Amino acid sequence: MKQLSVFVENKVGRLSAVLEVLKDNDIDISALSLADTSEYGILRLVVDKPDEALKALRESGVMVKCTEVIAAAMDDAPGGLAKLLSVLSEANVAIEYMYAFIGKAEGKAWTVLRVDDVDMATEVFKKHSIAMHDDHDNYRR
Repeated sequence: MKQLSVFVENKVGRLSAVLEVLKDNDIDISALSLADTSEYGILRLVVDKPDEALKALRESGVMVKCTEVIAAAMDDAPGGLAKLLSVLSEANVAIEYMYAFIGKAEGKAWTVLRVDDVDMATEVFKKHSIAMHDDHDNYRR
């Protein structure tokens, strides 16, 4: 699935301005992560209309890029995340970062993963019958 990485100057009101662009274009956020330094932040977003969001943000002068990530389901119980990550580790797939995702599966929690080999991670999850979320799931409201 597609993730937007938005570079936000670390000043009052900048993050709000980015979110206003999304609101004004009727774009819904499903997951987000914000990491910052003293000068800027990186806002990572999974949205229902990534191509429209990318265009709207660029047109507003925001620096944004699109990357491929995986959203995977895990058991919503102690050890669920450890089990999910162990299958990637066994396949020698490195995780660059991850964050929580709002999913709609009973008894499951979701996480967004940026990995070094998306194709390998996808195959590993399929082999272990681990459900994955895709962009099309975000379009269903």
